[in-house]
Amino acid sequence: MKKIAVVTGASSGLGREFVRQIAKETALDEIWVIARRRDRLLALEQEVTVPLRILALDLTDPQALDAYSAELRAARPSVELLVHAAGFGKMGDYRAIALEDATRMIDLNCKAAVSITERTLWRMHRGSRILEICSTAAFQPLPALNVYAATKSFLYHYTRALRVELRGRCIGVTAVCPYWIKDTEFIENARRHAGSDAVRHFRFASTEREVVAQALADSRQNRAVSTPGAVCSMDRIAAKILPSSLLMEAWNWMRTK
Repeated sequence: MKKIAVVTGASSGLGREFVRQIAKETALDEIWVIARRRDRLLALEQEVTVPLRILALDLTDPQALDAYSAELRAARPSVELLVHAAGFGKMGDYRAIALEDATRMIDLNCKAAVSITERTLWRMHRGSRILEICSTAAFQPLPALNVYAATKSFLYHYTRALRVELRGRCIGVTAVCPYWIKDTEFIENARRHAGSDAVRHFRFASTEREVVAQALADSRQNRAVSTPGAVCSMDRIAAKILPSSLLMEAWNWMRTK
């Protein structure tokens, strides 16, 4: 039985970096990489020594999710690690973000995350690990990142509860909650529309290499939450102490100053 990792969102950003680092650190027969852009996945194949199984799938398409399940049924691998890094965001208020983009964020960040996770669980075992890429945005409501923050809050709470549900199977589950990351496409893509000035500053941003290294280390230590950086760690604490109304006002001031 092949030992594999599954990484969604593997064509760029954190997903791609997870593949690179997993390939170096983990003894696997194969890494299954999932994203829409086949050309990016083929390029990634040249960067790593572990064989990749390329699944060019749009996870907002139910047929693509069924195709993934069919691959699992046919191959019957042992899934050692699942990293769900697929997701996207848009900045701006309700007037700036098209309804199509808002609903697609929900479909990818929430529905696809649950579907991929639960379709994979039957091939996981004692000692397997799951990393769900949430966000610091999960800790409080954020005007101008309204829908995105709400989807990440959903994923964060889903992940925390799933961890408890899987405790009896000894499967580790970690919610990864990074702050801004300066060397991914997220900020550029999130600003590419009418709400491009909704957030003007991205101070104290981390790098994808730092975030992934910390997330994998926290997962190996079976931590419930990974906050890879000082800002996200402080924000998590602040969200437990301060009312969300105060945090929203602080965010509204900070994002444009």
